[in-house]
Amino acid sequence: MAHIEKLSHPYLDLKRAIEAQVIRKVARDKWNVFRFGEDAPLSDMAIFPAASEVTQSLAGKSIVTRRRRQISGKVLGGSWDKERRDLVGNTKLESCRMRWVDGADWEETPQFQSMARKIAEGEQPDDCRSLADLRSRYARLDIIFAEARHRGRLLRMSELPDYRYRREHGATLIHVGHDGACLRHGGGAHRFAIAKILDLPEIPAQLGAIHPQAIRDGHLARLRVSRFDS
Repeated sequence: MAHIEKLSHPYLDLKRAIEAQVIRKVARDKWNVFRFGEDAPLSDMAIFPAASEVTQSLAGKSIVTRRRRQISGKVLGGSWDKERRDLVGNTKLESCRMRWVDGADWEETPQFQSMARKIAEGEQPDDCRSLADLRSRYARLDIIFAEARHRGRLLRMSELPDYRYRREHGATLIHVGHDGACLRHGGGAHRFAIAKILDLPEIPAQLGAIHPQAIRDGHLARLRVSRFDS
């Protein structure tokens, strides 16, 4: 039977656990295992789509686009996955291409400029309170990109030295549609951009919502296998 993680998982911060809705997710996991057995999707579980197969994002408004990471592992029928848009023109992805492919300075990219405006207006995008914070954040992204290019893969969240969440929470969020399509919407945009630009053979991603048809047709079983597992 699929492993159900207990609430004693070492979250360092109760506030984080509440925000991530861990109690609700544990209940969801138990219900999923009851319905699907050992093939059940679990909240915050890792899936490993190839970068080349993620070409669209969810469009329109639904419970999935509203709740994002909170909906991780939820089996959701219906038509929520049918309204899609191509990823071409995505601001974060195109800004990363400008930097890592074209060699532009971060300050020239629309994403950096948008965040700088927010800081000037008193906001704290991605916990950046100043332009110095923002430049430091993007310098760290340059390091992650260089390491991923050298390594040929992105590290999983559990491989990061300061990681304090459960499973693959915090990674690129990927939802799985009825046809097995891997659909973007939610967090982890820069990690996703790194994977796309380097055309990595897999993206260690956090499962979002999944359509029951994708489980029945074996798409989840395929996506949960990492090419780098020995």
